[in-house]
Amino acid sequence: MTKEKLALEIIDRLKKEYPDAGCTLDYDHAWKLLVSVRLAAQCTDARVNVVVEDLYAKYPDVDALAEADVEDIERIVKPCGLGHSKARDISACMKILKEQYGGKVPDDFDALLKLPGVGRKSANLIMGDVFGKPAIVTDTHCIRLVNRMGLVDGIKEPKKVEMALWKLVPPEEGSDFCHRLVFHGRDVCTARTKPRCEACCLNDICKKAGVE
Repeated sequence: MTKEKLALEIIDRLKKEYPDAGCTLDYDHAWKLLVSVRLAAQCTDARVNVVVEDLYAKYPDVDALAEADVEDIERIVKPCGLGHSKARDISACMKILKEQYGGKVPDDFDALLKLPGVGRKSANLIMGDVFGKPAIVTDTHCIRLVNRMGLVDGIKEPKKVEMALWKLVPPEEGSDFCHRLVFHGRDVCTARTKPRCEACCLNDICKKAGVE
């Protein structure tokens, strides 16, 4: 089976296994997803969803957060870890949104990459979930699973994995596919314990099934 056919088969099976898979960060505005994805670095989405409740209660919009003291932002987001750098990036990012984009999140990938604290993973998440545009989010689950499945061969660098997947995954499937990889990576193809290959819907086509 070619990698192209393998990708389509994996997409189809995961779609049946996780029909409603979506972003596990809670948000109702684009700027909130931008904040949450920055806080999610080296932190669980579940913890971020709790922490941002206090942040948004005190600073309910872009303008308010742009004017907030960085030290106060840090105090609130500290439970997410790396509080100083995350607070600094959030403050700087909100200031740019306020001053350059009228409080709106730009729907341009390159413009997103220029925002403080925003890398390719975050920019792709925003493009896919907020704007419904083609996106490949290469988080740790994605990188681990596509290597195990045989879609990429020993590639660990996020951008290289992303570029490889663009060649295999139909553009309209990319965003949801990556969300489904997160669910599958948490439930079945785990990192901290032995993968549950016997319970995996891909065990007959996965390159590493029963090996790790």
